[in-house]
Amino acid sequence: MLLPTLFLLLSLLSSTHAATWYFLRYNLPSSQSFTSFSGTLAIPRLPKAGVYYLWPGLQPTDNSGVYQNVLDGRSGTWWIGSGWCCSNPSLPWGSGFNVVQGDTVAFANTRGTGAWTSTLKKGTGAQVSNDFALSSKTFNQAIFAIELTGVSWDFGPLVFSNVVITSTGTDTKWCTNVPENYNSATNYVLSGVSASVSGSTVTCKIGSVTLQGPK
Repeated sequence: MLLPTLFLLLSLLSSTHAATWYFLRYNLPSSQSFTSFSGTLAIPRLPKAGVYYLWPGLQPTDNSGVYQNVLDGRSGTWWIGSGWCCSNPSLPWGSGFNVVQGDTVAFANTRGTGAWTSTLKKGTGAQVSNDFALSSKTFNQAIFAIELTGVSWDFGPLVFSNVVITSTGTDTKWCTNVPENYNSATNYVLSGVSASVSGSTVTCKIGSVTLQGPK
């Protein structure tokens, strides 16, 4: 659950397989910071137990970690939970729940006065909410990621819908320009992209983000 640019040294020192990465990233101008990130994740099939980490997340300007909502396939049954990975600061992982193919999970990450709050809700069922002491972080990267170790992209498209991302400031180009596609590795489709400004808040809306498959 770590972005490659942050943890290259750890990958070199590890005896396990390096992760394969596919992700889209929205980068803010230096004068702006993210204040919320929400949407709905459609749960794909899970072919087998393996190190499948699928997640939306936020990364800070100091590149010290990733704040993320992670769909985890290691047990052979999907589990989703929120957390900060992995140190600086060291925080306990949040609570979560199991999901299966065809479920939808609404995720919402919101900056409060003293912490960021993550809420996950499965359809009309399970719901969890956790606070993370990350108010000192300035988040400037919003990410839609697929992180695979020892497995391939064999679960089909990954679809996020009803995405809303807010930031401080007035510059909207970070939303309406095409996102960074790491290593040009991912076939993807965006729909329904729009941006608006109210006072000193930018609201970016994306109808859907579909990571279709590897190139």
